[in-house]
Amino acid sequence: MGKYTDDDWANAALLTIDTQRGFTLTGAPAEIPGKTSIVPKMRRLIEAFSQGNRPIVHVVRIYLPDGSNVALCRREGVERGNGVALPGSEGAELVDELKPSSQVRLDAELLLGGGLQEIGEKEWIMYKSRWGAFYRTSLREHLRDLRIDTVVVCGCNFPNCPRATVYQASERDFRVVLVTDATSGVYERGLRELGNIGVNLIDSDGCLNELSVEEIG
Repeated sequence: MGKYTDDDWANAALLTIDTQRGFTLTGAPAEIPGKTSIVPKMRRLIEAFSQGNRPIVHVVRIYLPDGSNVALCRREGVERGNGVALPGSEGAELVDELKPSSQVRLDAELLLGGGLQEIGEKEWIMYKSRWGAFYRTSLREHLRDLRIDTVVVCGCNFPNCPRATVYQASERDFRVVLVTDATSGVYERGLRELGNIGVNLIDSDGCLNELSVEEIG
């Protein structure tokens, strides 16, 4: 690592990616094996960031029934009625473990309109229309307004949305951390490639330790 890529835990924000019921829970329509195992680790990260008064942004997908806001490779399936994250559906909701309260539900109108839904102290939900969380969203400006220079990424599913988000964050000159055991679908070559662009690869225990050290300091 180096002076431009070393993590700045005092000015870090947590990004959770696409950990929604329709993609995550056992038996869900678009379940990918391994996703449920990361949720407890993500919960620990959320608790640590919340206790340290550090920002948290939960990034989600919402698929319109006509498929107009869906990536081309999935659009036909949504048009045929295979939408797993439709506005107002249970599949679109964050898994309960990630929310400050089980009563929190997505405000689809606000999110689809580009707004950030505040669900707690320094905690928001944000909608993205493609793989990466920075694509045509206000995330960069939101984080800069909060004086954030380090993003900590976890969630579902590494080959797609977390990896795209990591690259987009790097392109926008954020320092980047990927929490490897709180991200589904990780594989050795992909992690090695992220390391080559200055991404800090750390497990959840290491992340919690870094946050604790920062609190003590």
